Parts: sequence; C-alpha cells; structure tokens
Amino acid sequence: MSTFQNKVVWITGASSGIGEALAESFAAEGAKLILSSRRIEELQRVKNALKLPDSNVLILPLDLADSSNTAALAKQVIAKFGRIDILINNGGISQRSLTIDTSLETDRKIMEVNFFGTIALTKSVLPYMIKQKSGHIVTTSSIVGKFGFYLRSAYSASKHALHGFFESLRMEVYNDNIKILLVCPGKIRTNISINAITGDGNTHSKMDESTDNGLSSEACAQQILSGIKNNKEELFIGGSDIRAVWMKRFFPGLFSKIIRKQKAE
Repeated sequence: MSTFQNKVVWITGASSGIGEALAESFAAEGAKLILSSRRIEELQRVKNALKLPDSNVLILPLDLADSSNTAALAKQVIAKFGRIDILINNGGISQRSLTIDTSLETDRKIMEVNFFGTIALTKSVLPYMIKQKSGHIVTTSSIVGKFGFYLRSAYSASKHALHGFFESLRMEVYNDNIKILLVCPGKIRTNISINAITGDGNTHSKMDESTDNGLSSEACAQQILSGIKNNKEELFIGGSDIRAVWMKRFFPGLFSKIIRKQKAE
C-alpha cells in the first residue's frame, strides 16, 4: 500500500506548476485531495484531469492575499474528510523589480500572499493536526529563501520569513507528531516568472530563460513526495543552481563574487 493511500492532502497553488504536478502525483498514490488557488476554472481542469471520484477530491478557492476565511475553509475540509494529514503550502507570487523601483504596496502584497496568507492557513489547520496527534506541513520556499538575489528583494524576504516561522513551529509541534518540511526549489519550469509582479504591481508576463530551462515540475513533485516519505526537514531541488546554497554557507566571499555575475532573469 502506498504511503499516501487515503491520506487527506490539501494543496495550495494547485492550479498550475508544482501544485498541479503534486496533485497528479498524490492522486496516483491514492490520496484524497483538496485543491486550492484563486482560479476556479483551472482547479476544475486539474480535477477533471485527475479522474478522481467526487468523494476523493474537493475544490476550495483560496486567495492568499485575503486570509480572513482560512478557518472556515479548514472546517469545510474537516466536514468532508474528517481530518487533514498533509498541508502543502505551495501558493505564492514572485517578483521582478529593483528595490528602488518597487512600491511599498507591492512589498506588502508579496509579504501578505507568501508569508501571512501561508501562516494564516497553517494556523487554521494546526489545531486539527494537534488533536489527531499527527500531520505533515510542507511549505514551498525557494533557494532565495537562503540568500538574496537581483529583482527579488520582497520575494526573498518573504521566503526568509517562512524559514524562521516554520523552523520555530517544527520545535513546538515535535511532541504532537507533526512534521515540517521546507522545500527550496531552484529553477523549476513553471509560470512563476510570467505571473511575477513588477514594482508597480503589474504582471511581469515574461518567461525567464533560466526558468524555461529548469527542472520539470513533475520531477520536482516526485522529489517532494520522496522528501515527505523520508521525513526530510529541508529539501533543495533543482540543477547546478542549488549549489549556491552550500557555497553561501561555506565560502561566502566566493559566493558574493559569483552571484553578482549571474543573470537577473
């Protein structure tokens, strides 16, 4: 029997990219799914492609910029499935703008979606996991959650914040048998750069060359499932780009010289 057979898995950002690939991977393993994002029609498309019975899948539209209804959404999940085994905090938004050209409103929007929306949903799910004395919370960060990069100041800050929050939470819920995994992708072939916002809050609407040449979202999803199965605490996924994390830690001076020469997009 699969590790995820009949497990109740809630995925945010499930309408495309890594979230959609995770939905496909968990469905293949026999999981029951809750699919969330802002785009209802895309969630329906994903659900139809999974070919799961209605009893095994629930579409719950969610805008992480408005966290006022996360508790009500969690109650809907419990009403349908009775429990939440795995929460995948995958929804988020990226950035493509210089710090000096980025409005404070845009900085706040990125933090609201990537950080506050994520922790609001986590806090809404947490009481149920504590009550059932089990759970797994997986949060998609980024390698720029470990260091800053061009055109990503607010985005990088939001990901750094997630590390501080979830590393603290990991200690607090250890005795409740709740596990925390932080996933740090490098370049993954998704629409992240297309959907990124610029300094004035408009959509970037361009595919970065490095992103287009990145690892497939399907391969990324498989590595995430493996990380969950093996109770990893932190997972780096990508190509040669993830070496930057280790270089930053052990050779900070060399890292600074090399990273300044990298293409911003």
